[in-house]
Amino acid sequence: MLMVTLMANTKSAKNMNRKIARRTAVNRVRLGQMRRSIRHVEEAVVSGDKAQALDALKTAESRIMRTAQQGVIHCNAASRKVSRLSRRVQAMR
Repeated sequence: MLMVTLMANTKSAKNMNRKIARRTAVNRVRLGQMRRSIRHVEEAVVSGDKAQALDALKTAESRIMRTAQQGVIHCNAASRKVSRLSRRVQAMR
């Protein structure tokens, strides 16, 4: 777990530092899962397998939107990522 070493002077500030460290660790995992699902779509597009790309897009879209709903990324950024991925998949022959 990533530990942030800020100079906390009060008990509540020390608690907040621990809370921030926990949240950062969780958010890094969620971001990594989202990026992995995006990578699966891009690999399927490069390989030329449209069925696999559509399947990967379905899982990636839900993962991206869930990440936005959890507050890790902005909802407009999530929509932009989904839009760009779906355009790449639809452009396949």
